[in-house]
Amino acid sequence: MSGAFYYFCFMNFFKRYYEQIPAFLKNKYVLVGSIIFLWVAFFDSHNLVKQSKLKGEIEDLEEKRNFYKTEIKKDSIALHELNTNPKTQEKFAREKYFMKKDNEDVIVILEEDE
Repeated sequence: MSGAFYYFCFMNFFKRYYEQIPAFLKNKYVLVGSIIFLWVAFFDSHNLVKQSKLKGEIEDLEEKRNFYKTEIKKDSIALHELNTNPKTQEKFAREKYFMKKDNEDVIVILEEDE
């Protein structure tokens, strides 16, 4: 058996399956376009899977940024109030550092967690 016989058998086998492929898939432009799409979608360094993950990560980071911006605004207002209002300063010192006046006693009640 020669190499030509094997080539003929292979080509006959290949031709049978090639004829079953629809005509629009045999078009060279469709074939090249499909290969490029698959490359960009799955194999490229900036593929669609990575892009969707990065988009979700960006959304999470934007949510965190908005949260921290609102917290900064709240803290700025509280700091301004603390710097300008003596009553707020006294309240802060009493609650945070348990400070008291000379004629007062401070009783701290701690709740135990069960």
